[in-house]
Amino acid sequence: MTKREEIELLCVKHEETLAKVEAGEYKLAKKLSKTQETYDTYSKYRKLQADIEEAKELGMAELVSEWTQESDKIWAELLELTKPRDERDDGNLIMEIRPAAGGDEAALFAGVLLRMYTMYAKSLGFEVEIFDLDETEIGGVKNAALTIEGDGAFSHFKYESGVHRVQRVPETETQGRIHTSTATVAVLPEAVEVDFKIDEKDLRVDVYRASGAGGQHVNKTESAVRITHIPTGTVVACQDNRSQIKNREKALTILQSKLADHYQSEADKKYAATRKTQVGTGDRSERIRTYNYPQGRITDHRIGKSVHNMTTFLNGDIGEMVEALKNASQSTA
Repeated sequence: MTKREEIELLCVKHEETLAKVEAGEYKLAKKLSKTQETYDTYSKYRKLQADIEEAKELGMAELVSEWTQESDKIWAELLELTKPRDERDDGNLIMEIRPAAGGDEAALFAGVLLRMYTMYAKSLGFEVEIFDLDETEIGGVKNAALTIEGDGAFSHFKYESGVHRVQRVPETETQGRIHTSTATVAVLPEAVEVDFKIDEKDLRVDVYRASGAGGQHVNKTESAVRITHIPTGTVVACQDNRSQIKNREKALTILQSKLADHYQSEADKKYAATRKTQVGTGDRSERIRTYNYPQGRITDHRIGKSVHNMTTFLNGDIGEMVEALKNASQSTA
């Protein structure tokens, strides 16, 4: 099938979906919106092609040349619009942030990353919910797990999976020596539809008191929930709500997504190898990005791009880097 035939087929399906929506199947409206721009652009392209043929018959060479150039631009737009895309891009995501090498400094940096991603998500209008957070006494993060929800959320964060390295002078360093620490970030798409059901007998559910930094209890009831999927050893904890029932429901939702990722990884060895490369072990040498404080530079090693806006970047202004990663991924697709 040629590219033109592929686009024509997409437009035929668009018209079929439009007819169904107009007949009352409003649940298909979102599907329709995804192909509307391609449909409109191809309609413009076809009309221009007809105009070019008519101009050729009339011997209007100047118009033929002008319209042909415009037609080429529209065709380039169509190619961009119909590039293969990740169907998960439209959905929500689950993110986990943990310190790796570097002790307290790594935990502090994990906290910086948590703040950075939260601010970036909110700047895009996404909803952020931290459902599990374990902090250190000095303000660092031992573990953070959150969901980010909104149309297209996953597409903005999926390239953040991996080891992030920071080089800076810790506040506790009296001799001004630069320390290197790392934190790991894992990003999973939230599972919407899965073809398996969790068997209750495979679960171990523990309840405990939600706690803050240093073990200080933030409530006096055992509302926090930890669920372990025994066959895979997958663990999810949720302590965001004061209601044990709500925490259990949230934990089960997260567990569903993590198991979907687990089983997909088992079925697709290439995906499993990619994920291992992304997250790694947290060793200092396994990195996707370095945050060099003394030089005010952030470098993404996958695409060789550096930016020099440390303060604004850590305040959530990471869009330039995200777009560069998207473009690099599409160019090698």
